[in-house]
Amino acid sequence: MTQILVIAKEAVPGRVKTRLCPPFTIGQAARLAAAALEDTLHTVAATPVGHRVLALQGRPGPWLPHGFVVIPQRGRGLDQRLAAAFTDAHHLHPMPTVLIGMDTPQLTPALLQSAATALASHDAVYGPAIDGGFWLLGLRRPDPALLLGVPMSRPDTGAVQLQRLRQAGLSLAVLPELRDVDTAADAFHVAAEAPGSRFATTLKTIQRETADITHGSARR
Repeated sequence: MTQILVIAKEAVPGRVKTRLCPPFTIGQAARLAAAALEDTLHTVAATPVGHRVLALQGRPGPWLPHGFVVIPQRGRGLDQRLAAAFTDAHHLHPMPTVLIGMDTPQLTPALLQSAATALASHDAVYGPAIDGGFWLLGLRRPDPALLLGVPMSRPDTGAVQLQRLRQAGLSLAVLPELRDVDTAADAFHVAAEAPGSRFATTLKTIQRETADITHGSARR
């Protein structure tokens, strides 16, 4: 059995997806973050695994599907929060753990299932992101040394993380590369990849609202 661990922030305006601003406002960026988080959580809920854990910075709300255990994030930097999330989830359920974030609303249950399956025969599973980071990391056993000190949110984050895994002598499975939603260009790419997602619907709604405001201003 495998558990899926989601690490995420509550979608509070000004605290999430600020790299989408501009062209989006902080409120619109928060709406897109909320939609991406909901898509992610519902995808996890649809994946047949042993347990589902959400390591949350903030407070849970009605957007949280049934079946998740919520734990608080610990640590200052992202490397510390990731390492702590793995450790805390493993204390709850001592089993292989697949960790993802809230930046890939195009994610599917099939991809998550392939990651979970890979941990049956590998020590680690890794999902590279187009920006040089990673969108998924799965470990059969947590080890903070695999994450602590890895520079996060840089073009070489993924390369450094992969090096850590390989230097530890872990057998490794690699998943397809995905695009994280970090910039407005990313948002439009991902929405096109997953047109039926909450994320894509929210983006279209924001575009319509913006167009209505622009046209209304032009008529005055």
